[in-house]
Amino acid sequence: MKIPNIMSAEEAIKLIKSGDRVLIQGASATPQTLVRAMVARAPELKGVEIVHLHTEGECGYIAEELRESFHTNAFFIGGNVRKMVGVTVDYIPIFLSDIPSLFRQGFMDLDVVLVNVSPPDRHGFCSLGVSVDIVVAAIEKGKKVIAQINNKMPRTLGDGIVHFNNFDACVLVDEDLQEMKLVNPTDAEIEIGKNIAEIIEDGSTLQMGIGGIPNAVLRYLNNHKNLGVHTEMFSEGIVDLVEKGIVNGSQKTVNPYKIVSGFAMGTRRLYDFMDDNAEIEMRDIAYVNDTAIIRQNPKVTAINSAIEIDMTGQVCADSIGLRMFSGVGGQMDFMRGAALSKGGKPIIAITSTTAKGLSKIVPSLKRGAGVVTTRAHARYVATEYGVAELFGKNLKQRAHSLRDISHPDHREEIDKAIHERFGSSLVPVK
Repeated sequence: MKIPNIMSAEEAIKLIKSGDRVLIQGASATPQTLVRAMVARAPELKGVEIVHLHTEGECGYIAEELRESFHTNAFFIGGNVRKMVGVTVDYIPIFLSDIPSLFRQGFMDLDVVLVNVSPPDRHGFCSLGVSVDIVVAAIEKGKKVIAQINNKMPRTLGDGIVHFNNFDACVLVDEDLQEMKLVNPTDAEIEIGKNIAEIIEDGSTLQMGIGGIPNAVLRYLNNHKNLGVHTEMFSEGIVDLVEKGIVNGSQKTVNPYKIVSGFAMGTRRLYDFMDDNAEIEMRDIAYVNDTAIIRQNPKVTAINSAIEIDMTGQVCADSIGLRMFSGVGGQMDFMRGAALSKGGKPIIAITSTTAKGLSKIVPSLKRGAGVVTTRAHARYVATEYGVAELFGKNLKQRAHSLRDISHPDHREEIDKAIHERFGSSLVPVK
């Protein structure tokens, strides 16, 4: 089948004009060929606004010397752009589930959308592959869509199936996807994994991200049964559990027997596992992260991370004091969805200390720190020293529960803060 509008990346990127707003597909699907071609056009462009979730790989458009050509507004701050926040990069605070409505309801117009898709099938349909998330809505509402058609993009099923007639320009590439290899958990992360695995019940529906703690949790689920997955993102840590039949989705109410997600990051093993796999549904993030959908599955166990937590349960997950570090993302979508699920467990999982030995459980958050999960939403907090259950506890009881799972070196400081704030009388913690 003849693909229409085939041209070079250099020709395709000429569709971008000065003053345009350009959305770039993110995560492992970041279209590197198109990004490089866009950056090469910098001398011809002025005032181009770039928007995206976190991206991987090259991001030359953030260079300070190109600030007249490009400025980035990120919905989530990835490691590759973090150093330029406040210079050529700004952050838009927003729940991940709300981003598609920015486009669909006309709050944010998109002039050009850059995507990375699989080759078309015999009917002309391509797949958005490993990153569907906010891109479906972007393609729906974007005035122009430039696609790099990539032989190495897996064909995934779900909402990300797009006919090539939707593309104003097509660039043929053979480009490796960005990879994120599994990292071995630290000793502390292993203990956290054990603690969380102990409170995950058979038949639970899991939401977890990537990194040492989620990998450690997955490591200790080998004796569980009939787990399901409904998560904004996943990595290859679940592949072994799927192949062993531990993750089968048989107890799910919504999308039973399916792994539902918005995007995925891993190695080629994961991408090959996803290719044409009917067990996996990559869906619009407005669906994946909708609390009304999440809550319908049983025993939703949502595992999210934090930068610091104060002794009343306020969770900062997006900033280090005044410095933006990541973003709100989907944490609250799933923390609330899990809380509303029958038997659900919303969990914040953190190591008790930073790499410098500072406590992550603190008397009060740093000046300027953002509260992503409020104290009213915080229910379970896990460290290597145990799991604190906060639901239904008053402020003093919460403080004592969190003190008990803090690092022993910092408990005296927290005790002092508890006394100063709440007085010496103790309320038993049941």
